[in-house]
Amino acid sequence: MHGPAMSGWLLMALCAVTGAYCLLRTRTGSAQERRTARAEALMGFGMAAMAIPAAAVAPPTWGWGVYAALFGVAALRALWFSRRSGHHLHHVVGSSAMVYMAVVMARAGGSGHGTHAMGAHSMAAAGGIPVLTGLLLAYYAVYVLRSGARLIPVAATASGGRGGGPVVTGWGARPELALACRLTMGIAMFAMLLTL
Repeated sequence: MHGPAMSGWLLMALCAVTGAYCLLRTRTGSAQERRTARAEALMGFGMAAMAIPAAAVAPPTWGWGVYAALFGVAALRALWFSRRSGHHLHHVVGSSAMVYMAVVMARAGGSGHGTHAMGAHSMAAAGGIPVLTGLLLAYYAVYVLRSGARLIPVAATASGGRGGGPVVTGWGARPELALACRLTMGIAMFAMLLTL
């Protein structure tokens, strides 16, 4: 995305670490939890790749099309699984937001400055559709606040466990870390949309 190189590298590192933890979570839990962890790992690594500063590593022009296709398939997959779990609707929004950002960046990189027709709206080469960007920003702001509020009780009760001592679980099965990953990716998505 556009912005200072240092913040881009930090965002890239944060998303890559989050994606790696989500991969660790794919080894434990139910089939539904593993499927969710895989979707979140894809999102984390995809966001990490998109956050690499263009000044350091200029993406190829075809790269944005690959992002759009990959996350378009991920959005359709999440839509299919949303019949069973409401959390997959969030993955639909997230994957669709990634498609949107990839399309905006492809148009910005391929055309310089100006606008292109897109349906009834015009899409600014470097900014996307302001109303859609605003709706996505509002969604992620609410998501981050809600996730952060849910994280506080989980962290407090996870250490209270049964028998008075802390509950010992593996790194991949810690509910507060899964929530922290979702919060991290929500903040990162908000930051990426903000710089769009």
